[in-house]
Amino acid sequence: MARAVFAGFSEEALAFFRGLARNNKREWFQPRKTIFDEKIKAPMLELVAMLNADMSKFAPLHVTEPAASLYRVYRDTRFSKDKKPYKTHQAAYFPRRGLDRSRGSGYYFAVSHESVAVGGGMYLPLPEVLLAVRNRLVDHHAEFRRIVQSKTLRKLFGDLQGEQLSRVPKGFAADHPAADLLRYKQFFYYVELPPELATSNKVAGEIRKRFEALTPLVDFLNAPLGESRPKTGPRIFF
Repeated sequence: MARAVFAGFSEEALAFFRGLARNNKREWFQPRKTIFDEKIKAPMLELVAMLNADMSKFAPLHVTEPAASLYRVYRDTRFSKDKKPYKTHQAAYFPRRGLDRSRGSGYYFAVSHESVAVGGGMYLPLPEVLLAVRNRLVDHHAEFRRIVQSKTLRKLFGDLQGEQLSRVPKGFAADHPAADLLRYKQFFYYVELPPELATSNKVAGEIRKRFEALTPLVDFLNAPLGESRPKTGPRIFF
């Protein structure tokens, strides 16, 4: 059987996002919700399903129910000064089975009129999750450096991203060989590709090859987590 190909999003989908960016209010969105559902949400579900088929080969623990993978288009404005009710992109996330978005490392992509964004890793890890990763870095920093120095990964994404502390976190030796890595508070890669990619039949392949390149990093970050609560307390003490 011939492999299914995702044809890409329609120009109408990108036009919808451009209109929403100019008119981010319920009075504009609600009469056009059918356009969102048919031209954006439905193709996103199709694309996620196709990516799942690919990921079953290189990241089977991240195969996700398409509907559960999608982020809601509605913004949570409760604690934000920006009260715009809608996101001007449609995103999907592929967590590892047994780990939710705040506890593990996963894969992400988003489509909008501005870009096709692709990323993966840990963006906002809980304190105990970050500690578990740091403890793993103590013993496996050489392996981690090999991963982030991959030519393929650097070609597709550039350098490792994430906020860093100004010094090694408390409890870890300042002169440890992994000192520079232990300062990271986040571990992720993220890139924005041209928006016209969204309407091309190449969009699925471009996302897939970046997901595959991210897999060693995602697996490394998830290795100390499992499905149970990570142990607390740093491995190295003064």
